[in-house]
Amino acid sequence: MTESLSRTLNALGLLAITIVLGFAFTDQLINDDLPCPLCLLQRAGFALAGFGLVLNLFHGQRARHYALVILGALAGFAVAVRQIFLHIAPGTGSYGDAFVGLHFYTWAALLFGLIVLGSALMLIIDGQFNTARERRAVRPTGLALLAFGLFSLIVVANAASTFAECELGLCADNPTQYELLEN
Repeated sequence: MTESLSRTLNALGLLAITIVLGFAFTDQLINDDLPCPLCLLQRAGFALAGFGLVLNLFHGQRARHYALVILGALAGFAVAVRQIFLHIAPGTGSYGDAFVGLHFYTWAALLFGLIVLGSALMLIIDGQFNTARERRAVRPTGLALLAFGLFSLIVVANAASTFAECELGLCADNPTQYELLEN
């Protein structure tokens, strides 16, 4: 695999994570469906995975950057599975609306699994890792800059809405309002 193809795949992965975060954020705003604390932790897992891809785009592809992607995805996966287990027993209900038959936390678990799989596949292909190239910073262009800009925007928007929802305290288990706006 060439360095250019690897950067393109990293940028596409970052765009995919941005779309996931953007979709959740849009649902939050349009349907007034505030994210629960576990949902917020899953978004943080996506953000951490995306940050690993950003590092690949700006500092060259490195195994430790993919490790960060995998760690973020595994953390998010653990939280998503925890939420699935909370709602899997009959009569416990669920949180939020279903999308194409599955709740967001179930989709998140599936997507985190795909992120781990994709990162593992990228690690198998070692043509992108060249010690000479690995030591120098990369000048991102085009798709990489677009992906980074959109990712940064959606992460900041999510962080701002989380602050508005929880302020500096604990988030409500079943949030119904933005605490910052109510106080």
